[in-house]
Amino acid sequence: MKKGLLAIFITVALATPVLASSGSSSKPLAGTYPIILSHGLFGWGENSGGIISIVNYWGGTDDYLRSQGATVFAPGKTAANSNEVRAQELKAAILTYSAATNYTGKFHILGHSQGGLDSRYMVSNLGLSGRTASLTTLNTPHYGSPIADIIKTVLPSWIQPFVASIVETLVKIVYGGTNQQNALAALSSLSKEGLTSFNAYTPNKSGVKYFSYGSSITIPDLIQHPLMGILHPACGAGGLFQGQGFTNDGLVPLSSQKWGTWKGGPSYGIFTTGVDHLQASNTLRSGSFWYDVEGYYLNIASNMKANQ
Repeated sequence: MKKGLLAIFITVALATPVLASSGSSSKPLAGTYPIILSHGLFGWGENSGGIISIVNYWGGTDDYLRSQGATVFAPGKTAANSNEVRAQELKAAILTYSAATNYTGKFHILGHSQGGLDSRYMVSNLGLSGRTASLTTLNTPHYGSPIADIIKTVLPSWIQPFVASIVETLVKIVYGGTNQQNALAALSSLSKEGLTSFNAYTPNKSGVKYFSYGSSITIPDLIQHPLMGILHPACGAGGLFQGQGFTNDGLVPLSSQKWGTWKGGPSYGIFTTGVDHLQASNTLRSGSFWYDVEGYYLNIASNMKANQ
């Protein structure tokens, strides 16, 4: 009898650490609804072609989220076009993905920059609110980008189509594909006037939870912010003129990034001079050296999971 009890005790003792270890190794994002990553202006997705497809728009954060247990789909859309056109393309990509994977449930959406705007339009106006658990935007110009307004002001109306055609040609060369680019439509969609109109016919949908994250540059040094540091002063001046404040990420005022429940931005060390527009999405891995990109995205995805 005593030998039998001893055997049971030993068995339980040996099994206990194994079970505890098994529980602790559970991936933090397991069970999360699939996450859709919606890229911004001049962005690309995992199914994009052309030279640009050699690199990852999200800087590997999509693969990191997968490693933490999430299902992630990062579709491509037209690089330069209106919010409405890109929203149609995003919807088509999601429905195609749903059919291919036989998935009929809800999604979480994370949209960077203009990707947050086309996602909002899709959810509000294209009938996908019932499939969307949460919509999170990242450095999205919900109330416009001063840079878009500056370009519209500086370039005379007669030369804008010519400049747009050059941009569109370059985009076709770099991105490949047959999608019709429309740089002027994109520019209008990102202006303060365009977003004032857009917000009027793109209200939040009940049943969908809206969150926003964002960041700004503290000092526009060209070492950490080689491109956005150049644009930062102009964006700040334009932001002050438009009543959006000076603080910005190089393209978008911080005040314009807030929509739904504001969640703030990433934490970083004292030697990091803020997080700019491209670093926020880790495009071309531009943010990895300056802040904890993986921790930031895990936090964003964990918030999604907690709100499904």
